[in-house]
Amino acid sequence: MGRTGEQVLRGLAGLFLIEDEESLSFHLPSQYGVDDIPLVIQDRRFNRDGSFDYMSAMPDIMMGYKGNVILVNGTVDPHVVLRRQRTRLRILNGSNSRIYTLGRDDGTQLLVIGSDCSLLERPARQRRVRLGPGERVELLVDLQSNRAVQLMSYPDPVNAGGMGPGMMMGGMAGNTETFPIIELRTMELETANLTLPERLIELPNWTPGQAARTRTFTLNMAMMGMGMGGMMDRRTMDGLMGINGYSMSKSRINEEVPLGSIEIWEIRNATPLAHSFHIHDIQFRVLDRDGNPPLPNERGLKDTVLVDPRSAVRVITEFADFADPTHPYMYHCHILEHEDAGMMGQFVVV
Repeated sequence: MGRTGEQVLRGLAGLFLIEDEESLSFHLPSQYGVDDIPLVIQDRRFNRDGSFDYMSAMPDIMMGYKGNVILVNGTVDPHVVLRRQRTRLRILNGSNSRIYTLGRDDGTQLLVIGSDCSLLERPARQRRVRLGPGERVELLVDLQSNRAVQLMSYPDPVNAGGMGPGMMMGGMAGNTETFPIIELRTMELETANLTLPERLIELPNWTPGQAARTRTFTLNMAMMGMGMGGMMDRRTMDGLMGINGYSMSKSRINEEVPLGSIEIWEIRNATPLAHSFHIHDIQFRVLDRDGNPPLPNERGLKDTVLVDPRSAVRVITEFADFADPTHPYMYHCHILEHEDAGMMGQFVVV
């Protein structure tokens, strides 16, 4: 409680890889470490003696911790040698606060087959895929022999939150950088089956007409102290971040959800920063972003969604099981320093 950011920084992060008979029936790449490779992307700052540099700058809490070194699976300057024509990459943004906009440096579109919690209904091709902290994506990468391609991170899209890169708060928020994530190298590749079904899985198709109610969650943060001298610690920040005007309290149940109900949760971002919003217990589908359809990579089952500044995202889900009036679930900002500073709440299913 209150130390998630530091614990993740020191290594408490990882992946679950989940398969079932349906997903295996598509004959996707599935040989772990050969053509099915997990990638956990994180950023860090280091002191001269090699120790972690954490919470040493005032923006670390207000803006979220950002490092100047990119690591993949704990490796600096990473590369992987691919052995087959098609490789499945299961990617987690495991950073405390950094948003990545992924793309290939050769301009080839990314072939997206999965999101946080499921395969997509249909494979999708996108030039860029944006991942907030805690979000996941599954890609299929096709390469030729004796090639090297960089998986890169690019600046935020110009329309992210209605602002151009670096426009938020004088450039202190938003990603304006282009940098490599990992190099994908090949030698002589084994031939692989490059066919892919037009349709993958069937997903729950909850509709707004089925929703028993809509709940609104407004992310708020007091911007006092920005630009002031000195370092803010957690005690200084207590109560400056919250959801619907409340900072996290273990003694408060913020919401009670009836078992079996279908609900729309509307996440409104009242701040000048992008926030990654995560809901425990359930998996949801994204209905829309400010009334616009979700991006193709957001059309699977998800549990985390990126909400841009001064915007709103609506998600829909069913609370089908795991009811307990005593033991709550949490919803929170997945920028870990914001979560630690109070941008979190609790709900029970009853």
